[in-house]
Order: sequence, then C-alpha cells, then structure tokens
Amino acid sequence: MMLRCAVLLASPALLLAIAGAAAQTAPPAAVRTGPAAYGDWRTDAPGVRRHIRPDDLPPPGTSASAHARVVSRPAGAELQVPPGFKVAPFARNLSDPRQLRVAPNGDVFVAESGAGRIRVLRPNAAGTAPGENAVFADDLAYPFGIAFYPNGDNPEWVYVATTGSVVRYPYRNGDLKARGPAQTIVAQLPTGGHSTRDIVFSPDGTRMFVSVGSLSNVSQGGGKLGDLARRQWETEHGLGATAGNETDRATVLVFDPQGQNRRNFANGVRNCVGMAIEPATGELWCSTNERDGLGDNLPPDYVTRIREGAFYGWPWYYVGANEDPRHRGARPDLAGKVTVPDTLIQPHSAPLGMTFYTGAQFPAEYRGQAFAALHGSWNRAKRTGYKIVRIVLRDGVPTGEYEDFVTGFVADDGAVWGRPVGVAIAKDGSLLFTEDGNNTIWRVSYSGAGQ
Repeated sequence: MMLRCAVLLASPALLLAIAGAAAQTAPPAAVRTGPAAYGDWRTDAPGVRRHIRPDDLPPPGTSASAHARVVSRPAGAELQVPPGFKVAPFARNLSDPRQLRVAPNGDVFVAESGAGRIRVLRPNAAGTAPGENAVFADDLAYPFGIAFYPNGDNPEWVYVATTGSVVRYPYRNGDLKARGPAQTIVAQLPTGGHSTRDIVFSPDGTRMFVSVGSLSNVSQGGGKLGDLARRQWETEHGLGATAGNETDRATVLVFDPQGQNRRNFANGVRNCVGMAIEPATGELWCSTNERDGLGDNLPPDYVTRIREGAFYGWPWYYVGANEDPRHRGARPDLAGKVTVPDTLIQPHSAPLGMTFYTGAQFPAEYRGQAFAALHGSWNRAKRTGYKIVRIVLRDGVPTGEYEDFVTGFVADDGAVWGRPVGVAIAKDGSLLFTEDGNNTIWRVSYSGAGQ
C-alpha cells in the first residue's frame, strides 16, 4: 500500500563518504526462474539475474508486515557493483531527494519532495560532485516528476508534476533559478493515496503523459456501476477504468503540452511511479508498484511498456487473468482483456524511478538497457528490493529478465541504510540515483575491468 513509499529520515552518520567496492562474484551460469527467482536481500548481488514468468506465480496467501528501520551505515558496509564499476556519493545533505532528471546541458534537477522544492546541481569538471548547487523553484506541494520541453537541446520550459497539479517555469539552458513564476498547466489532479506524479513528453512533443497512482490498495471505494453505466463510463474513460473515488486513478493520463485534451491513456496500472520514453522506439514505459496483502510472493511489481488503450488489471486482476480474490466474480467481462506486463519484479520490491541508458561510458552491453530503482519491501516477511536493477532488453524488446546492478543497502532483516528512488543518466554517461534514507545522490561510473 502507500506505506511502501513513505519517507524515512536517517541519522547524520549516513552522510559519510562511501566508495563501494566492485562485486567479485561472477554472474550466475543460468537465469533464476521458478521458485529460485524469489529470494531476499541475502541472495542479491551484481549479476544475479531473475525471470519471474506469469505461469510461475504462487496461489494467493497472507502477507507479513515488516517495515524497515533506517539506520546509520554499519561499519564496513559497502555498496556492490559489477566488476569495472565504482559507486560513490555525488551529492549529500539533501532533503528527501526523490525523482531526478538531467537537463540537456548536463545540470541535474532533483525533486526534494518533502521540502517542496526543485534543486539544480551543476556537476564539476570531473562530473564527480556538484560545482554549483541552487534552489530552482520552491513552495510546491510534494513535487516529483520533472520534464524539459520542448524535447531537444534547447528547452524553453521546466515542467513539474506536483501531487495535485502540473506547473511549468520558463527556462533556458544554464538557468539555476526559474526565470519567471510558475504557470499552472493542469490545475487539478486526484490527490490523496499514492502521492507521486511523474511526467514525460512523447518524442514528437505533442503529448504530455502524467502518471496517477491509486487511492487505495484494492479499490475498496472504486465505485460500482451497472452494466449500462459501466459501458458508458469505459467509453469515456477507457477499458477497465475505475470510478467513484478512484476516478482517473491507477492510470496514465495524457494531455497536450498546454494541459488540454485530457484523457486516460491506459488503465489498471496501480501505481506507475516512474515513467520513461524508450529512445529507439518512442514507447512509453512505467515502473509500477502492485497491490499488497496477497502473500509474500504475490503479485509481482513490474516494469513495462504501456500500450495506448490497454488495461493492466488493477484492481480486479493481476498478470493477465489472475483474479484478485477480494474482487471475485466482480468483472468477468475483463478476464481476457488484461495486458500482461513485460518484466515482472519480485513482489513488494517497490520499483520507483526508471531510465534508459543513453550514454557511452558503460560497456556496450548496457547501452539501450533500462535501469530501475527498487525502494524496498514492507509487506513481506523477508526483505527485498533496496537496490538498482537492470531491465534486460534484446534488440529493444524486454526479455522479462532483470539483473541486480547496485546492491548492499540492507543491514540485516530489520534494518536498511538506504532506499533508492530516482535514476538518471548524467551527461558524462555515469548513472545517478537518489536515495531518501540518507538523503544522498549516488554516482555509478565505469573505468574498465579490474578497476
């Protein structure tokens, strides 16, 4: 439920510099499938690859509640990355850093959501730390998504999705502070429940996508409609659209860049926290938190392409025609109309931000691949998540596999010292990710095998 994205504060000891050592474990000989694909933090390591398949799902069960304590970094704890990579802090002393995006000129924009502001960090010449640090905009209601418009090298606006609206600021490359007041583009988005709202633009710049998560875990107040009313509702809102207090929720909304012509792009996506456009195909992707309460290993979270007009199951179904027992018999008409997500992630991992690797610093095998931040579990007896994973694509098509890339934030069964949120590619080709437990942005760079 919503608690999996709660902000937890860390102690000052977490502000110590950490240089993570490269993992020494070689990649496994085979992809972990079936029961072996489910594990916990003890089985995490760079190179471990999993493939959770729709046919392998367990039956519904009972979930545990196991919230993590955020603690100071234990003595000797290091983040683990694949051989040839290194990881170190890029920026510290931030306040609830969540989503981050890199401007065309290389400036790093980060949403300090709890503080209600957007901060901009200009990397130094080496790219290893901010050379300049400024507040771009403030007095915002839980900002999260950030986008530059129009696409290309010379954007004129910075769009920000807050929990209840979309605003934009006039912008030119290099601005460290908004050059004018906020303009409201979308005055009203559903509020309450899941609070994050991400924003991206289509490659041709004609469509603005905004993600809105559900109000509840399984639509306890989603509205019940008769057959005729339901058909009319779905004609207006799309296949599988929820009603009542879940209206325009668990969806990706689409507008024009002026915030007009609003409609539902796809439904049944319980909480699409992070969005990204795949550069080669122009397809929209979502990194999605699924529902809780059906067992430690059910249902999977996912990272997937989002098809226009598609329905992804919530709240009545999950991963195809698997019916949620809490809505048994409620919508038999939808059973054969559920789009199965591309890459299933271990349940309760809480994938948040995502991005595609567009740089040239990493080895060729990483180019065009997707990365996602897993914020970590609470609705599971044994802890999972708290890492950065690579979503495996082959010729631009997801294989269903994902692979551990950065691990090591879990201290023990009850405590963690980091919770990844946003992920972006820096102008120099390194990978940046935010972490809201110790309020840090981390940088993963590649310097060659054996380094």
